[in-house]
Amino acid sequence: MSAAPARISIPQPLDDRMVRLIRSLAMLLSGFGLFIMVLTLNPFQGDGAPGDPNSTSTANVVNQIGYLGLGGLSLFSMMSIVEPKVLGRLVSPSWLVLFGIAYFSCLQSYDPTASARGVTLSLVAMTIVAGVLTLPRSEKDFAEAAANAVLLLILINYAALVLLPQQAIHQATSAEAWHAGFWRGHLSHKNVTAPVFSVLAMFGIYCFRAGARRRGAAIALLAILFVLHTGSKTTIGFLPLAIGIVLGGRAVRSPGLMIAVHLIFAVVIGCLTVGTIYSPALQAATAAILEDYTFTGRDAIWEFASDSIAANPWYGHGFASFWQSPVIMAMEANFEASWDVRGIISAHNTFLDALLTYGIPGGSIILAVLFLKPLVDYARASRRGSSNFADFCVMVIVFMTYNGMLESFILNRADPQWMLTAFAVFGLGMAARLDLRQAKS
Repeated sequence: MSAAPARISIPQPLDDRMVRLIRSLAMLLSGFGLFIMVLTLNPFQGDGAPGDPNSTSTANVVNQIGYLGLGGLSLFSMMSIVEPKVLGRLVSPSWLVLFGIAYFSCLQSYDPTASARGVTLSLVAMTIVAGVLTLPRSEKDFAEAAANAVLLLILINYAALVLLPQQAIHQATSAEAWHAGFWRGHLSHKNVTAPVFSVLAMFGIYCFRAGARRRGAAIALLAILFVLHTGSKTTIGFLPLAIGIVLGGRAVRSPGLMIAVHLIFAVVIGCLTVGTIYSPALQAATAAILEDYTFTGRDAIWEFASDSIAANPWYGHGFASFWQSPVIMAMEANFEASWDVRGIISAHNTFLDALLTYGIPGGSIILAVLFLKPLVDYARASRRGSSNFADFCVMVIVFMTYNGMLESFILNRADPQWMLTAFAVFGLGMAARLDLRQAKS
């Protein structure tokens, strides 16, 4: 009778070390992904060299190769570490519809292949967002990893104010000399920096509430100070409003009331901004409240965008296929308008740009997925008992809804504003279906 084969056993301490190693690696990858999402792959470009095609071409190559690599790393890591049921719940039908509409819109483009590449880069960026959210094994792990990454990012920006002032601060020699002295940090313009650092301030509040009190307080205070030095008056107003609405709703334990108050403010802000081009009464109301009721000439851009929506209302003009397209660039200059639309890169209004790009039906669906469905998910997450993380995500949605009245960012490839908005939408979807406080694998 032959002896039974010897059974190889792995010592328990080795198992524990491996678990801790995988857990630490997941946290590192999540924090790194968030760091790159906000920093971008082309930070501190300063004013750049407008009209230098080599500069633009190099940035595009870096983005394409860099984000494809990061997306691949995130996908591989998720497939290796994350529990399958979590990945399964991550694929929401609403995201499939959103990207389906985006790819369909490419057929309306003057260059469908280039448009499809742009949508694909946006899709790859979503893989990075998904990795940031799903790789940590618990909400505590996520808060720890993300707090370190965000604090490091903010400290780098403050160091750049001293070491790289030409890149980190608007200069009087730039095309927009009136912005001289305003902080822009690692991003291209103060109007991008202000909303991004506003979200970082909200993240600091989340970290403080989640237990990382010192780092959370430091992140919130430093980010708010940065926002104040961007000189973006509207953002400075929207930031406390968004924070107050969400924390006020949490204080009275009524997510429904919070959502209702937010929607009322969204309608009011919409009426006082883009609504002014449709109603003289609304324009007069805005003029009575604000010194610059044109929002630095945005009203002229909104009028042009609105007229262009009417020209192709059903299918839109195609992804990244309207502003600075050959048709727009061939137009004669309108010297009576505040801005020459030939040099404008967006409608400076997310809602108009969505309808302009994807048509009224498609744009409306995309806006509902990004700004209305998350509110439903927040209500569901609140019923599950989720609080701090869900509050942070809905705070971002509330703020970006208001910010979207003056800026455009949805599906804008690897734009930090878009990626942080998508992060919040993803996060609320997960919070509505999963218990994020417990280990996921």
